[in-house]
Amino acid sequence: QVQLVESGGGLVQPGESLTLSCAASGNIFTVYDMAWYRQPSGKQRELVASISRGGRPKYVDSMKGRFTISRDSAKNAVSLQMRSLKYEDTAVYFCNARILDTAYFSRDYWGKGTLVTVAS
Repeated sequence: QVQLVESGGGLVQPGESLTLSCAASGNIFTVYDMAWYRQPSGKQRELVASISRGGRPKYVDSMKGRFTISRDSAKNAVSLQMRSLKYEDTAVYFCNARILDTAYFSRDYWGKGTLVTVAS
């Protein structure tokens, strides 16, 4: 059994910062790429950023400069630092990871999501 649990969402004002965290736990052998997605209300889920097992980040162009993804491989954790938040950043943010479990079965796992609301 593998699970991802996000934390750190909440209500912030435009221009403020927020950091999301996600930790994977369970029967984990290896955690490969980890990523953050978001889903605004009534819209499709979209990729925000991803980070390889070796720590190389990739960002969607519109997120570059304001968002920073990082990981702590020893803790099977990934974080997303968000700065200068805008109204349009309001969404449920989901953690995603490709994980090889102890049965040597590999698949994508998703967290349940954490809500970020940007409002004045």
